[in-house]
Amino acid sequence: MTKSKIYTFTGDKGQTGLVSGSRVSKADLRIDLYGEVDELNSRLGYVVALMRVGKDFSRDISFLETIQSALFDLGSNLACEAEKRSEWKLPSITAAGVQQLEAEIDWIDAGLPVLKNFILPGGTPVAAAIHLCRTSARSVERRLVLFNEDTGEALPENGLQYINRLSDYFFVLARSVNKRQGLSEPLWVPQSQ
Repeated sequence: MTKSKIYTFTGDKGQTGLVSGSRVSKADLRIDLYGEVDELNSRLGYVVALMRVGKDFSRDISFLETIQSALFDLGSNLACEAEKRSEWKLPSITAAGVQQLEAEIDWIDAGLPVLKNFILPGGTPVAAAIHLCRTSARSVERRLVLFNEDTGEALPENGLQYINRLSDYFFVLARSVNKRQGLSEPLWVPQSQ
């Protein structure tokens, strides 16, 4: 078996291929959108790498890797026109996946003190990296809505709901990491009243 080359030359003129074989501009909204999903997934990979060298985060790592797979599912669906997704039998985010995320949010939040102030993104390096994932998830969410509004194309099933819950999950996870590592959450102090 011959190993395939990493570079193909097919994108040298500013176009790329979709799952269906169609060619589109690399500046297409679709490409921008699933590029943002890939960026979120890469940030998440960084969080996992940080967790592997820290305190025991094995439960969190396992759940985060499930999220990374779900993000690949979402990205593969975004890389294919809505009307061709079933033809390609692409994996998708299920309603059960959204419910699993909600259950994890509730489980983590139950172990946190009531939030009485706005908090600043940060804390430990792991928590700060998780906050980057949170803001990246919000960016993906905005682009999902924009893509749907501008193109009229149906979004992948459960994709918007999953991404919306994902930013909430990252928020409580960052709080939990700071708490477990004994760091007080940085509170927002308005500079003027």
